[in-house]
Amino acid sequence: MRAQVSLLKALFAVLLVIPLFVGTVTSVAAASVPTWHTVARGETLFSIGRLYNVNPWAIASANKLANPNRIYVGQRLYIPAGSPYPWPQPCGSYYTVLRGDTLCRIGRIYRVSPWSIAAANRIYNMNYIRIGQRLFIPCR
Repeated sequence: MRAQVSLLKALFAVLLVIPLFVGTVTSVAAASVPTWHTVARGETLFSIGRLYNVNPWAIASANKLANPNRIYVGQRLYIPAGSPYPWPQPCGSYYTVLRGDTLCRIGRIYRVSPWSIAAANRIYNMNYIRIGQRLFIPCR
C-alpha cells in the first residue's frame, strides 16, 4: 500500500511538470519547409522570426523588403526554410487561449500572476484576450 501511494505521488509530480516542457519544445521547432505568413496587428519581423524560428533578416531578404521595420497588417510574407536561428530560450511555456479563458484563470492554472502574463505578452487591457491567441507564460 505504501509503495502504491509513493508511486501515485511520483506520477502526479510528473503530470504537473510535463506541460512546462511541452510548450517549450514545440516553440523551438524551426520552419522545415517554406511557408507564408499574413502579418497581424502588432507583429514585427522579429516576432514573426521568433514564431517560425527563422532569422528576421532572412525573412526581409526573401521578401525584398527595403525597410525591414515597415511591414503592414494583411501583408503576406514568405518565410524561408533553413537552419534555426539561435534565439535565447526563455524560461516558461506557451498557452493557447480557449473559449471562456481569462488572464486570472490562466494565472491560477500556472500559479503565475495574471499581471506578469499580461506584461510578458504586452497586453495592456487585462480584459481583452482572443480565442486562439498564443500567450507566453513566464516562470514564477
